[in-house]
Amino acid sequence: MFNFNKALDLPPQLQWKYANEPELLGWTIRARNYNTFVANCMFAFMSLVIMGWSYFLYATADANESVASKFVFCLCFYMFFSFVISWMTHQRMNFAYRFTESGVEYCKWKDFPKWVLPFVKWFAGITAVMFIFLATLDPAFLIGALIGPGGMGLMYLSMANSKSYRELHTQYHNHFFHWNELTKLTIATNRDMVEVGYSVPKEGSIYMTEGSLYVFFKRDRKNEVVTLVKTHLPPAVPCIVGKVDVLN
Repeated sequence: MFNFNKALDLPPQLQWKYANEPELLGWTIRARNYNTFVANCMFAFMSLVIMGWSYFLYATADANESVASKFVFCLCFYMFFSFVISWMTHQRMNFAYRFTESGVEYCKWKDFPKWVLPFVKWFAGITAVMFIFLATLDPAFLIGALIGPGGMGLMYLSMANSKSYRELHTQYHNHFFHWNELTKLTIATNRDMVEVGYSVPKEGSIYMTEGSLYVFFKRDRKNEVVTLVKTHLPPAVPCIVGKVDVLN
C-alpha cells in the first residue's frame, strides 16, 4: 500500500528544453528541499507538546471512565496529531534532473500524495474496530468511535472528493542552466546533494540574477554526479567540499 520507492512518473506537461540532445545523466528523486535540521527540531518539540497535551487529557478525564478507555483515547489523540505534524514538517518534493552537453535541466513538482487517502481510510477502519470491541467492555467507547474514527472517515470522504485539495498539492517548475552560467560547486558533507551557484541575466534588465541550484541524489550516485558536473564546469569555477544549508 505504501510504496515510497516507486519510480516517479514525470509530469505530463514536462518538455525538456534540449530533448533532442543525448542525455548524459538523468534521474528522479524525492527529497526534502529545506533545512532538515530545523524541521526535525520542530517535529521533536511539537511531539513533546502533544505528549504533554495527551497526558493532560488523560489526567483530567472523567474519573468514572476506565483506565483502558482513557489510555486508548489519549493514544489515538497522540498518534493522529503526531501524524499531522509530521506531514507538515517532513514533506518531500519530487525532482527530475537531466544533464546534457548544453547544461543542467531540472523539474520539481509536488503532486497529490496518493498514500494519504489509503492511510486515513485504513486507520479509521482499524480504530473503529478497536473502539467497537472495547465498547463491549465499556459503552463509553461508542462515543469515542463516533468522535475519532468517525471524524477521520468524514475527513477521508472530504479529501477524496475535493478537487481543490488535490490542486492545492500540485506545483510544477522547470528550469535550465547552461554550464557557463554556473559559478560555484559545493559538495555537501551533511546531505546527499551538491549546491551549484548560478548567475543568469535578469529578464528586461542589465543586472544578473544569482542563486543556488540544489542537486539531490542517492548516495550511490554521488561520484557519478560530481564527476560529470566537474567535467563540464568552466575551468575557473571553484569546487569546494563543505556543509550546505538548503535555504528554500
